Amino acid sequence: MISEFTDAFLLEAERHAAWGAAQLEVLTGFLPEGPWSADLPTCTYRQGELELRVAVLGTYDRAERSWMWGWANPGLRGTEVVAPTAAVERYGRTHGIAELTAEILDLSGFDDPRRAAEMLAFTGMGVAEAPGYIGVPAGGDTQVYFLPDDPQVPRAGLDPVTLPRTLLTGAGLIGRSARHVVGGYFDHHGLPQRAEAGRIVADLPGGSAAEVDFDAAGRIAKVGVKVLP
Repeated sequence: MISEFTDAFLLEAERHAAWGAAQLEVLTGFLPEGPWSADLPTCTYRQGELELRVAVLGTYDRAERSWMWGWANPGLRGTEVVAPTAAVERYGRTHGIAELTAEILDLSGFDDPRRAAEMLAFTGMGVAEAPGYIGVPAGGDTQVYFLPDDPQVPRAGLDPVTLPRTLLTGAGLIGRSARHVVGGYFDHHGLPQRAEAGRIVADLPGGSAAEVDFDAAGRIAKVGVKVLP
C-alpha cells in the first residue's frame, strides 16, 4: 500500500500537465454523447456513432482501491490491445519510476484513491504520447481506462494567445515544478527551447518566441511572445 507518489513520478506527471490538460479538453469536445462498447480483440471502441482504435491503459478496482496497468493484466498480457501501453513500463524502467513499473498499485492509503488512479492514467497518457484517455465504468467495481490510438482524434495545437492560460492551468494541477510543466509542454510540441537564468525560451513556428519567466519561488511570473528579428 502506498499513501503518496514518489518525487520521480510527480515530476514526470508535471511534464505532461499543461499539454495533457489541453489535450483532454480537445478529446472531450471530440467524443460524442452516447453509450459505449468495446471489442478488445480488435482494439475497437465505440461511443455513439464514433468508432476508434484504442489500447487498454489500465483498470481501477473501486472495491479494492487498486490500479492495474494494461500491460500487466493477465487476461490481456501480450495482446495487441495492450501493446501501446508497454511503452509506459519501458519508460518507467529506464527512468526509475516505480509507479510505472509496478503491475498493481494499492492506492487505499491515499485520501482519494480514485483521484490517484486518475493521476496514473493522466501520466500514462503523457508517457505514451496518446491524445487523451477515456475512463468508463466496465461493470461491477471496475473502471477501465482506454488510450485512443487513432488518427481521427484531433491534437491540441499551440496557440500563442491562450499560451499563458494553458501553462498556468498546467502549473496549478500538481504544483511541484513549474519548470517541468513548461519544459514538458514545449517538448510535447517538439519546439526547440533553452533555459536561461529565471526563464525558459522556446522557438515558436512562424518566427516568434515564447518567453516564460519564473519568480524566486519557481512559479510562473510572466508569459510573453515576441517576434524574432
